[in-house]
Amino acid sequence: MKEPLTSTSPNPTPAVIGPTPLSEKAPVGTMSFFEHLEELRSRLLRSIIALILGVVISAIFTGDIIKYLSSPYENKLINPTPTGAVVMYFRVALMSGAILAIPYITYQLFMFVAPGLTKKERNWVLLAIPATTGFFLLGVGFAWFIMAPAAFDFLQTFQDDVFQDQWFAQEYFKFLTSLLFWIGVAFEMPVFMFVLARLGLIGPKALIRNWRFAVVAITVIAAIITPTVDPFNMLLVVAPLLMLYVLSIGLVAIAARRVQRSLNAPH
Repeated sequence: MKEPLTSTSPNPTPAVIGPTPLSEKAPVGTMSFFEHLEELRSRLLRSIIALILGVVISAIFTGDIIKYLSSPYENKLINPTPTGAVVMYFRVALMSGAILAIPYITYQLFMFVAPGLTKKERNWVLLAIPATTGFFLLGVGFAWFIMAPAAFDFLQTFQDDVFQDQWFAQEYFKFLTSLLFWIGVAFEMPVFMFVLARLGLIGPKALIRNWRFAVVAITVIAAIITPTVDPFNMLLVVAPLLMLYVLSIGLVAIAARRVQRSLNAPH
C-alpha cells in the first residue's frame, strides 16, 4: 500500500516569533487616544505644580510687589472688606507666580504636541520657548511702563473738579493684574505664529488676505483689555497689537520660506 502523498516545501520557513520588523512598526510618536489623555493629564499636573511653586516663591516678595504696584496711585487705596487685603495679597502672588511659571508651562504645552512632530520640528519648538518668555515679559513691561501710567493719569484727572478719587484696592489690583497678564499674553502672538508656520500649519498669504478680520479682532481684544473707555488708551493697545501682527506676517514668511526650502532639498 502506498503512503499518502504530502505536500512539503523544500525549504520550509519557520514561524517568526519575535519583534515585528522595523518597517512594520507603528510610526514613531503614534499614541492611542487614552495615551493622549494620560499625556495631557501628566502635562497639566506638572504645569499646576510649577504654578504652585511660582506662587509660593512669589508670596515671599508679594508685600513689596504690592507696594510697588500701588505706587502710581497717589492716595492710599481703600479696603472696604475684612478679607480684602488677603484676597489682594493672593491675587498678586498668583499673577507673579504665573509670570515665573510661564516658561515651564509653555514648555509643557509645546511638549504635549511634540510626539507628533519630527526631530527638527521639536528643535524649533524648544527654541521658541525663550522667545515666548521674552515677548511675554516685553508685554508686561509695556503695560506697566506705558499703558498703566497713561490710564491712571486719565482716570485720576477725568472731571477731578467734580469727583474725588477714592479707589478700592480690590478693583485696582483686579484691573491692573488683568492688564499686565493679558497684554503679556498678547505680545506672544509673533512667536506662536512663527512656530505654526514652521510646522506648516499657516502661511503669510492667509494672514495678508485676512488682514481686515485681524484688525476687527484686534480692536475687539483691545476693547476688552483696555481698562478705560477713552480712545487714547484703546489706541495704546491697538497700535502695538497691529505692529505685532505685521511682525507676525514677516516671521511667518521667513518660516514658510525655510519650510519650502527644506521640502525642495534633495533627500
